[in-house]
Amino acid sequence: MSIFAFYSKRLAGRITAAVSSMVRDRRGVAAVEFAMIAPLLLVLYFMTMEVTLALETNKKVSRISSMVADLVTQQTCVNPTKLDNIIDIGQATIYPYDRTVPSIEITGIKISDETNPKATVDWSRKSVNNTSSAGAPIGSEVSIPAALKIRGTYLVRVQTSLDYRPIIAWAADEKASLGLMSAFDNIPMAETYYLRGRLSSEVKWDTSTCPSA
Repeated sequence: MSIFAFYSKRLAGRITAAVSSMVRDRRGVAAVEFAMIAPLLLVLYFMTMEVTLALETNKKVSRISSMVADLVTQQTCVNPTKLDNIIDIGQATIYPYDRTVPSIEITGIKISDETNPKATVDWSRKSVNNTSSAGAPIGSEVSIPAALKIRGTYLVRVQTSLDYRPIIAWAADEKASLGLMSAFDNIPMAETYYLRGRLSSEVKWDTSTCPSA
């Protein structure tokens, strides 16, 4: 046997032994499996976290409407300053979520005393992007649930809306959010709440004598 053939046979034997050893060695299997599963686990974790936070924020949007309506209907009169203060309290309820600001509109609705009663705006105040202004035009007719349209009564309506931004979309830059991420960005949440006056049959609009606090 030539020297070349001898060493070739010896090298082939070593290669075969090394391959066989690698096939039998299971020490790195767990690490490889973890590397394959870890991204999926992280995606499931963040999805669970986002869904939980979104549900909690949606509950807070509903809570804002009910709480603001409750505070307003405990008044006998309102003015822009008083309503703005109540709106500030409502917006604070959304914390610690602070990626977007809830929009709140408070409307006093007067229902006429006639056979076919009409619901019209008595006064209205809203806050959008932390900027307060007059809401729906006074005297304009509004749509309310038929069960609440009782002749000669008065309602306070609170409408709250929020464009929910998930943490992942909020943290991503603008270019990244234009892709698949944009489908999960600015999720609309809204709630409308109606209440009747607690201390009086009507919550009057008074800018002259009504206290602001």
